[in-house]
Amino acid sequence: MGHPRFSDPRVVIALALLCCLLWGSSYPAIKTGYAWFGIARNDIPTQLVFAGWRFLGAGLILLAWAVATRKAIWGLGFVAGRQLVVLGLAQTTLQYVFFYVGLAHTTGVKGSIMNATGTFFSVLLAHWVYHNDRLSHAKLWGCVVGFAGVMVVNLGRGTLDMDFTLLGEGFVVIAAFVLAAASIYGKQVSQRMDSVVMTGWQLGLGGVALLAIGWGLGGSLTGFTWGTTVLLVYLALLSSAAFSLWSILLKHNRVSQVTVFNFTVPIFGAALSAIFLGEALLEWKNLLALVLVCGGIWLVTRDAPAASATK
Repeated sequence: MGHPRFSDPRVVIALALLCCLLWGSSYPAIKTGYAWFGIARNDIPTQLVFAGWRFLGAGLILLAWAVATRKAIWGLGFVAGRQLVVLGLAQTTLQYVFFYVGLAHTTGVKGSIMNATGTFFSVLLAHWVYHNDRLSHAKLWGCVVGFAGVMVVNLGRGTLDMDFTLLGEGFVVIAAFVLAAASIYGKQVSQRMDSVVMTGWQLGLGGVALLAIGWGLGGSLTGFTWGTTVLLVYLALLSSAAFSLWSILLKHNRVSQVTVFNFTVPIFGAALSAIFLGEALLEWKNLLALVLVCGGIWLVTRDAPAASATK
C-alpha cells in the first residue's frame, strides 16, 4: 500500500510512539512554561500570548516545509482562504483558549487523562456525520469505559465527592470536544487541499488570533531566557514534527494501524508530568483512570479512524 520503509511494522511502531510521546510531552512542557515565564494561573491574557507564539511558530515551520517540498501555499482561492480562517479560529484559537486556561487550573496528569476524551467525542460525532463510520459495539463500550475513567480521576476524598472545576478539568474537556468537532470540518477541507499546507495555515492563523486576543486583553510575555526560548521552540517543533510524521504514517498504512497507538498519549502525558512536575501518578484513582481511558481509546481506534490530538 505504501512506501516499504514507512510500511515496515517496526518503523510504524517506532514513529507512532514517537508522535504520541511528543504530544504527551506537551502537558508538562506547557506547565513548565507557565512556571519559567512566571505566568500566574489566573493570567489568562498572557497564557493566550504564550499559546499564540507557539502555534504561530508551528504554522510557519510547516509552511516553510511545504515551500521546501515545492507545495503551493499561496493563491489557494477565496473559498479555501475562508475555510482556513474558520478552521484556524476553531481548531487552534478556540480549542487552545480552553486548553491553556484549563491546564493552568489542573495538573498535567489529570489534564492528559481528561483531554483524551477527544477521541471518544470524535467517535460519537462521526456516528452522526458519516454514514460509513457508525458506532459498533466495540466503539460504544470504548466510550463507556473511557468516560468511566474520566469520572474516576475526578473522584474526591469522599465516596461521592468530585474534585472537578469548570476552569480546570471542565475547560480541558471542552477543548477536547472543540478539537473533535473541528477535526471533522478539517477532514472535509483536507479533501481539497494538501494536509501540510492546510495545517500550516490553520496553526499560523490560529496563533495570530491567539496573540491578538491575548495582547488585546493586556497580556505580555516577558522573561525570555535561553531556557524559556528553547522551551517555546520545542513546543512549536513538537506540534509540527508530530503532525508531519503522523501524516506520513497515515499515508502509507491503514488508518487503524496508526490510530490504535493514540492510547499511549495519556500514558506519556501522565508519566512525564509525574517525572518532570513531581505530580502524583501512583494514586489508585489516577492509575485506574489511566487504564480505563487507555482501554477505551484502544477499543474505539482498533478498527476505525479517530481524530488525533495535536497538543
